[in-house]
Amino acid sequence: MLDLAEIYWPHILFIFSIVAGATAAIHAAMTKEEVRSAIGWVGIIVLSPIIGAGLYLIAGINRIRRTVISDRRALLQGQIRAEFASYDATGEQVAGEFGQRFRSMKTLGDRLTRHRLTTSNTIVALETGDEAYRAMLQAIAKAERGIMFETYIFDRDQIGRRFVAALIDAVKRGVEVRVLIDAVGARYSVPSVLGMLKDGGVTVDVFNGNVITGLRLPYANLRTHRKILVVDGRVAFTGGMNIREAFSREISGDKCALDTHFKVTGPVVADLFAIAAADWQFASDEVLDASGWALDPPDTEPGQQILMRAVSSGPDRSLETNHKMLMGAFSVARSSIRIVSPYFLPDRELISALVTAARRGVQVDIVVPSANNLMLVDHAMTAQFDQLLKDQCRIWRASGPFDHSKMMTIDGRWSYVGSSNIDPRSLRLNFEVDVEVFDCLFAEALERRIDKAISTATEVTLEGLRARPFLVRLIERVLWLGSPYL
Repeated sequence: MLDLAEIYWPHILFIFSIVAGATAAIHAAMTKEEVRSAIGWVGIIVLSPIIGAGLYLIAGINRIRRTVISDRRALLQGQIRAEFASYDATGEQVAGEFGQRFRSMKTLGDRLTRHRLTTSNTIVALETGDEAYRAMLQAIAKAERGIMFETYIFDRDQIGRRFVAALIDAVKRGVEVRVLIDAVGARYSVPSVLGMLKDGGVTVDVFNGNVITGLRLPYANLRTHRKILVVDGRVAFTGGMNIREAFSREISGDKCALDTHFKVTGPVVADLFAIAAADWQFASDEVLDASGWALDPPDTEPGQQILMRAVSSGPDRSLETNHKMLMGAFSVARSSIRIVSPYFLPDRELISALVTAARRGVQVDIVVPSANNLMLVDHAMTAQFDQLLKDQCRIWRASGPFDHSKMMTIDGRWSYVGSSNIDPRSLRLNFEVDVEVFDCLFAEALERRIDKAISTATEVTLEGLRARPFLVRLIERVLWLGSPYL
């Protein structure tokens, strides 16, 4: 047999390349929904059947097949479910308070997401790392029944150790604690924080990989970028804040990065819990019983402000949900679109939606950091600024430290905040969680922050972009070509 293989190995290799290449090309053509993605993968496979098929096997196939993706109504049973349902907002309520066009945003969210737009919520912006960490640690210290904590990065630094100590203390008090950390994010610290949590009795798991023996390559590109902390089912924290001292002025001083996190109460807390609980079940196979995690209805009466909805997205049944929400929001804008994003790499569809809105007379302002922690991403996003600037959109480079905040407002009425960046990774590869908020006062507060950033920012102009050296612009375009994987 070995002799035959030695003689006929070129023929065997040829047959294998045909079978592998054809299988991979057929799979790409039949499963990819984006024609450019399908053409790209088929082209790579045809040009190099074995290598191309291998690359497609590793990076091209979405293997996330979540057996249990349930919404709040599947988790909540009996009377609890009925009481939460009474907080659902109606289309008439949205139209009466915000206009008919925002009723269409409610309809879009109803059809895209698993979670309802609910009334009687509250949301408070925590504008610094110190403020956010202090509020989160205080909530953990007061926990009586359950803590569900999901995050992307949980560093083993001074801030991380404070959270570890608080979570261990909660376990000692008899509080049920679950901590879910992304496998890639857990590797930002070496050694990871997992050992400290486990040694303290905290039940912890990683999302999509084993950080001790190494990541499973086919899954490494699909990460949970969500940040959700739910305490006793009554208060939740979500937004862009990872757990690391780089965002603490107390520790990092003037070099600390900026970010914005949000404290919420109301029915939306149950939806955030449902999202995190589904992720926990996917990673650990443990089902968290809603009744045991204090998911009680809020104290406020149904029908009151603020209207909010949790929006989960990711490479499963929620693929591109955040992308579609943004498309819908841009389409209903009449006066203003205000965006703050650290990584701004929209695809062609989003660019078209933004420039179309600008051509309709909508003022489009996009604020990105002057100082970026990911220089390759910064160069890549600069390469496509001209596509927006030539069609009346305005782009601002905010001064000061790197700002990791993600927030958007439409017409001073509708806001969108959370973990999603406006880049290919957040819009297609990551598991993200955002919150849409129907409330004028909250939108006005965000816009004041955006106006303050713009007041000291440098406006990006077409003339300035084109005046830079050709080699710099060429390098940016080359990096832009690889932007889906940055």
